[in-house]
Amino acid sequence: MAADPAQVAREVAACVLAAPPTLGSGRLVCVDGPAGSGKTTLAQAIVDVVPDADVVHCDDLLEGWGGLPGLAATVEALVRPLADGRPGEWRRWDWLADGWAETHIVRPGGLLVLEGVGSWSPAIADVVGLLVWVEAESGLRLTRGIARDGEAMRGHWLRFRIEEDRLFAEHRTRARADRIVATD
Repeated sequence: MAADPAQVAREVAACVLAAPPTLGSGRLVCVDGPAGSGKTTLAQAIVDVVPDADVVHCDDLLEGWGGLPGLAATVEALVRPLADGRPGEWRRWDWLADGWAETHIVRPGGLLVLEGVGSWSPAIADVVGLLVWVEAESGLRLTRGIARDGEAMRGHWLRFRIEEDRLFAEHRTRARADRIVATD
């Protein structure tokens, strides 16, 4: 049975907010797992519970479909200043223009929800308050992705799934998760 995102969000928020800060005076939740598993839905549910939380979607940090290998360094560059009590910043990838767009600032001291494939890595493990792994059956994930992005993106999706599998095996993300959530 699929988990209720609102209930999981309440549990995640209660857990991370009750724990000592890990990101300077703030807190960090990573919502990771394979594409199409329901990470964005859960991240939004967390923000609904903690309205002043900041959410960064890692899809916005990828340099296109081939950007997954460089994501860990980009995420680390965002969170390290926050860990030092300074604002973090990130630049959004414009998927339609196929290039970098505007820069966004994240204020220190609050709850930051990083959501997306590869949002967690060993490079930032020391500042993550909670790692949530979201999963669903492979065929369902692909169906969800194609429904969202269109049939023309199937080839990209299939290649991306190989890259994410490689990344998850290298980082052992699921095994390191504090919470595993099934959405199928």
